[in-house]
Amino acid sequence: MAHFAEIINGVVARVIVVSNADTASNGVEDGAIGAAFCANLLGGEWVQTSYNNNIRFNYAGVGFTFDAVRDAFIAPKPYPSWVLDEATCTWDAPVPRPAGQWRWDEATLSWVAL
Repeated sequence: MAHFAEIINGVVARVIVVSNADTASNGVEDGAIGAAFCANLLGGEWVQTSYNNNIRFNYAGVGFTFDAVRDAFIAPKPYPSWVLDEATCTWDAPVPRPAGQWRWDEATLSWVAL
């Protein structure tokens, strides 16, 4: 099975599962074929995503941004102070998270033990 995200104005609107038979040519999976299948069936713009994060850095979720330049799905920014890690396309706190259970406190820009 393959997963495809519908992109509206650069944002993921939904993610669907598509049969491998509808995404392959001569038994070889091709994201362009799957995206065309989705567009023909449902309309709109579709981009393949990987449940195992094999492509486009992160598995797409509703509300994620699709950055066509990076060819990446990026989660919504969790806090104003966090910065995007260009190597992973994930958000990092300005202070590394300690081991154990913590929650981020944006007011103090620090981790608070649970």
